[in-house]
Amino acid sequence: MARHRHQEFLKFLKAIHGATPQKLDIHCIADNYATHKHSSIKAWLARHPRFHLHFIPTSSSWLNLVERWFGKITAERIRRGVFKSVAELTTAIDDYIKHNNAHPKPFIWTKSAHDIILKVNRGRAALGRPPLQRNS
Repeated sequence: MARHRHQEFLKFLKAIHGATPQKLDIHCIADNYATHKHSSIKAWLARHPRFHLHFIPTSSSWLNLVERWFGKITAERIRRGVFKSVAELTTAIDDYIKHNNAHPKPFIWTKSAHDIILKVNRGRAALGRPPLQRNS
């Protein structure tokens, strides 16, 4: 959608609600953007208990593969381009998506679990939280 307010997020939730069999629970993973925690969203979720929102930790956009993909499209197409209108930008994005979908490549994590846990624990220390314990 052109805008990213709570109203659009609510339309998204309603679309999922209407397209998913009522017997199924729905688990949504979201970032901590205020839109996802707006009072109207909380009220709607309270009336629809099959929906479960799970929020990724603050400052962990690297865990969100959609954010990683946005970074890739920005680096490979948007940042390199000159766009004289929103329509030109939209066309460039659509073309990139078509090419990407025609030639998909899996995303491969390049960090070890050990390195990831170290990074998470640095963030937790900055927030005054205890470190994650690694199971051996």
